[in-house]
Amino acid sequence: MEFRHLGHSGLKISEITYGNWITHGGQVEADAATACVRAALDAGITTFDTADVYAEGRAETVLGQALAGERRSGIEIFSKVYWPTGPGVNDRGLSRKHIMESIDGSLQRLGTDYLDLYQAHRYDYETPLEETMLAFADVVRSGKALYIGVSEWRAEEIRAGKELADEMGFPLVSNQPQYSALHRVIEAEVIPTSRELGISQIVFSPIAQGILTGKYLPGQPAPAGSRATDEKGGGANFIARWAGDDDVLTRVQELKPIAEDLGLSMAALAVAWVLTEENVAAAIIGASRPEQVVDNVEAAGVTLDADVKARIDEVLAPVAATDPALTVSPPKRP
Repeated sequence: MEFRHLGHSGLKISEITYGNWITHGGQVEADAATACVRAALDAGITTFDTADVYAEGRAETVLGQALAGERRSGIEIFSKVYWPTGPGVNDRGLSRKHIMESIDGSLQRLGTDYLDLYQAHRYDYETPLEETMLAFADVVRSGKALYIGVSEWRAEEIRAGKELADEMGFPLVSNQPQYSALHRVIEAEVIPTSRELGISQIVFSPIAQGILTGKYLPGQPAPAGSRATDEKGGGANFIARWAGDDDVLTRVQELKPIAEDLGLSMAALAVAWVLTEENVAAAIIGASRPEQVVDNVEAAGVTLDADVKARIDEVLAPVAATDPALTVSPPKRP
């Protein structure tokens, strides 16, 4: 396993990070989830990402139980705040009230005294940014989180947040966007701005919800038990835009010879592609089975030559998303 600095901070995280969005507490039962976490630890992964909203809090609970007994200083635990966690009007967003209540809930479910990174899950257009950042400053000063990050923020939002964080004296070090060889919307604006500001990307969906594994074939039903068939956990909704596009699926199949030439699985090739971007500190992988963790971790330490990356880009360019406007947060509610 290789480790990278998170932004300009002194914190190093495993370049492959284990995340439990959709899986833990939903698609995967607790025993299987624990087996996946153990596989991640055995593979050298030290960084684990979750959120208070995943499976209505169950994902944090399952992760906390799976990590129980690990040396706390030897691992990094990340969580997030923004999405609704209850029926009340203040049970969502980035108000001071919701942040302060949510951090306590996350710590309790995870069974830890602090988070290594606490992230704003989206930008909140209903709350003054100053209020949000002051609350995060107090979270850091109280020792409940060591660093602060954001997720799916636009370049101008990241810049405004970083200016306030610097004024208030706390470390805003990361952004967590979707990024893969099929979803490249952060390249035009977010990555250049982040480089300038000393902020890293911790990217989710590096294998495009499983599409880049090559297991989804054009003109054929999705494999049984795959994310595209997960109606209960919501996985089918997230993957639908690619799984139903035969042009995308056909082009992904063209990557198989590239992966074979490198001795990598398709999944590992996709993760390695993401990690060629120097502004990416880590790629978040998820798994429903331990062997998927082992497969994805093949990407650790792999360096793709420029010509290999160019071949991948050439294949996928006609179907890859690149518009920066696709990075959006929910608007103000009516």
